[in-house]
Amino acid sequence: MDLNRRVYRLSPRQFGAETIAVAFAKTSRSPEPFDVIANELNDDESRQFSEKWIVGYGHSSVAEHAVLHLALENVSRLAIETVEANRLASYTEKSTRYQEWDPNAFVVPPEIIGTEFEAPYRNYMRANFDFYAKALEALRPWGEANTPRKEKESDRAWANRARVKAVDVARFVLPMAAMANVGVTMNARTLEYAIKKMLSSELEEVRQIGAEIKRVSTEELPTLVKYADAIEHLPALRDHCRWFANRIDTPTQLEWCKMFNFEEQGEERILAATLYRFGDHSYQECLDHVMKMSSEDKQALVDAIFEGMGAFDVPIRELEYANVNFDLIMDQGAYFEFKRHRMMSQTPQDLNTHLGYSVPLAITEAGIEDEYRAIMRKANEVFKFIAQWNPQVAAYVVPNAYNRRVLCQTNLRALSHFISLRTAGNAHFSIRRVARGMLEVLSEQYPLISGKIRLKNAETSQGLTEEYFTSVADLP
Repeated sequence: MDLNRRVYRLSPRQFGAETIAVAFAKTSRSPEPFDVIANELNDDESRQFSEKWIVGYGHSSVAEHAVLHLALENVSRLAIETVEANRLASYTEKSTRYQEWDPNAFVVPPEIIGTEFEAPYRNYMRANFDFYAKALEALRPWGEANTPRKEKESDRAWANRARVKAVDVARFVLPMAAMANVGVTMNARTLEYAIKKMLSSELEEVRQIGAEIKRVSTEELPTLVKYADAIEHLPALRDHCRWFANRIDTPTQLEWCKMFNFEEQGEERILAATLYRFGDHSYQECLDHVMKMSSEDKQALVDAIFEGMGAFDVPIRELEYANVNFDLIMDQGAYFEFKRHRMMSQTPQDLNTHLGYSVPLAITEAGIEDEYRAIMRKANEVFKFIAQWNPQVAAYVVPNAYNRRVLCQTNLRALSHFISLRTAGNAHFSIRRVARGMLEVLSEQYPLISGKIRLKNAETSQGLTEEYFTSVADLP
């Protein structure tokens, strides 16, 4: 037996994804090297092993070694929300910040084809995309006027930066029906559950995508996803919970950034966990010691935790011992960026027009505010018309400008990453406002840790509101 260290790849060019997963699984009972095991396997043997041990005996972790890369094209941004609603996966999607949309690139939901809703829906989409194109043209001079040239910058580079400024604002107009592409990397265990969720969707488009993903995935994973079917209890669960939710008769609160259920001794818990990691006392002894420390000593310990960190270093995991909850209201464009932070637990409400919409200041300065408001009012009108029949399908109509309520639970480690990334100057101003608002509320309870979050500017949520918005919650 060769006892020398070996580090090598099992290439998907040589072995199928399911064969690689089986090869890794067999190492628990076989002394042979991985490549020897893999070379002894064939597709039939791998399928039989998967059927018996992974499916039959529930050793699902083995399926995590089988990874697929899926390319989804021309799907609605509404459908992408379900596709991307899986924590342990990777996604890259067509950006509304850098690309301009084709006026015909929108999905018509299968549910409305041939119904009384189809004509109003198509008419609105044509009006929306016509205005989107007009907004881009009107915003180009504004973008150029608000894009200072860099030293030795070429005309082409400067013009592109000015164009992106215009696109960044015009994206508020785009509806959830807008088509996009998304690349997905996912292991088979996550993929199986993702398919189940898609097949259980209330939207026909998403169910169709789920069926197509299952078909395509089965070509590479003949066993690991073939039993992925719709989750039978979900329809009843949705109906019952909506019935209970609709019984709430108190006025809707519109506080846009509220932190709650935070731990009173969150920073002390983090410091105690840090001492626990590097010492040999019990956690309670560490916490008792921290509670007796002076403010100066606590600050010194926090300084030590963050001292010497580089721009791309992440804080130690002990920051995960303090959890906070937020109830947030943000525009749909900001939510599309917020949802990428999947280490948080996030619960978005169904997308609708009830919370009003944002008006970017650039729209006002470009002289198209009246037309912008008119397209938002029209979106609300068509949404309500379709929502009387099906609120979920009506969501296709809703533009990025409309607000959405999102509940999230996170720890200070994940939150520090989110805030540091989304307060940077190159982040969109909508998500910068959200990140700043969360930091401002967080700082009131956790000043020591908040003070260590890497920030590249001194913006405030109020300052961002005044600088970039005419309004953030206009009711249609």
